[in-house]
Amino acid sequence: MAKVSVFNMEGKEVEQMELADSVFGVEVNDHLVHMAVLQQLANKRQGTQKAKTRSEVRGGGRKPWRQKGTGHARQGSTRSPQWTGGVVVFAPTPRDYSFKLNRKEKRAALLSALSSRVQENKLIVVDQLAFDEIKTKKFAEVLKNLKVEKALVVLGQDDEKAIISARNIPDVKTAQTNSINVYDILKYNTLVVTKEAVKSIEEVYA
Repeated sequence: MAKVSVFNMEGKEVEQMELADSVFGVEVNDHLVHMAVLQQLANKRQGTQKAKTRSEVRGGGRKPWRQKGTGHARQGSTRSPQWTGGVVVFAPTPRDYSFKLNRKEKRAALLSALSSRVQENKLIVVDQLAFDEIKTKKFAEVLKNLKVEKALVVLGQDDEKAIISARNIPDVKTAQTNSINVYDILKYNTLVVTKEAVKSIEEVYA
């Protein structure tokens, strides 16, 4: 089992914690990680872009000039793609970009992402993130004590004070254990996880 240091909100190490190899020590599957990120980004796309095809554009029914004798290149319609006001070749039409991954593939990709953070020493465990009031400045001080800037902060429970305190800090996002995903884990430089959240993740995925 991998051992990591547990820090308090002042940035001081208070204890050592063992991480489950079945969650934080698996072999990283880069292909599945890539597919999971691709799926998440694809599923976000609206797919509502639209341009008119030749069958939909108005006008252009009459041949603009006769076939021969004018000195111009032959033209059949003023709505051909090369004309101003003409149609778009292979115009985009509304479509669904989403695709599915198997449940086991999603699970393996998430565990690979978590394990990669441990291997790269980009996982920081804190004993707790408890705030007496909603205060962005205090949350920023905690991140400064941990020497963290761009981070995904995973909380073990729905702590409204911590969530709202972090909301206005650029490059910081909070999440709960049931909403973490591969894209967010890789997007942020550091993964900050509370001790409670680590145990919750291990209970679900171990």
